[in-house]
Amino acid sequence: MEHILSAETAILVLSLATAGAITGILAGLFGIGGGSLIVPVLYELFRYLGVPDEIRMQLCVGTSLAIIAPTSIRSFQSHLAKGAIDLDLLKLWAAPCISGVFFGAFIARYAEPIILKIVFIAIGFIVALRMFWKMSWHMKNDLPKGLWGRLIGLVMGVLSALMGIGGGQISTLMMNIYNRPIHQCIATSSGVGVLVSIPGVIGYIFAGWGQSGLPPFSFGYVSFLGVALFAPSSVLMAPLGAKIAHQLKRRTLEVAFGAFLTVACIRFLISLL
Repeated sequence: MEHILSAETAILVLSLATAGAITGILAGLFGIGGGSLIVPVLYELFRYLGVPDEIRMQLCVGTSLAIIAPTSIRSFQSHLAKGAIDLDLLKLWAAPCISGVFFGAFIARYAEPIILKIVFIAIGFIVALRMFWKMSWHMKNDLPKGLWGRLIGLVMGVLSALMGIGGGQISTLMMNIYNRPIHQCIATSSGVGVLVSIPGVIGYIFAGWGQSGLPPFSFGYVSFLGVALFAPSSVLMAPLGAKIAHQLKRRTLEVAFGAFLTVACIRFLISLL
């Protein structure tokens, strides 16, 4: 039994490190390191390792949020130091966004995996379409304040928690629609990443606590072995992806990332059939 466990652990260690390296190359290539890359890679890895389908998607999402958390904090600190963040908007979104994240984790505990897959497919296809077709229209008014502004934060938290992303893609898209400067969009979205990832990790630990069929060193729906092995190899290989990216045109990268997301969404769509 000990030999079997050791062999399974060794395969898990090697697989996570390899998956992290692949994701690092993709992150450097496409200029994004969020859950839209991590979740599909983890899904195929955990499928290969025999994680039951009933908990596989939840484990991918929770682990993805844990991997994103340190990067989100570091990014937020950097943008904050440069004064590029719209702190008023971030404060408006904070409480409802965090509440939405915990609600999303609660949904993940009791909902069928199909719900998480549908959320990923829907958001993924929207982002992919944005990559294929550059958005040229914008709202004339500023971002909603008051109740509507808080509702945006709530929905953003729920969707990010169910998809396993830091929320940056959703918040950047929302701010861009309202014609905010792109640098402010990216900077403020780094703060959204902190609001989503840290509560998300806590929520998914509790959501999956006591669940059977999880890989070794998992706490609830978060594989800390995955975090420990995935993140370093991802960071190590990201420069290689960036080097490749500099040899390609920006439009080529946008189309390539859109194609990657489309393939990932189709893969999840097929798994629903």
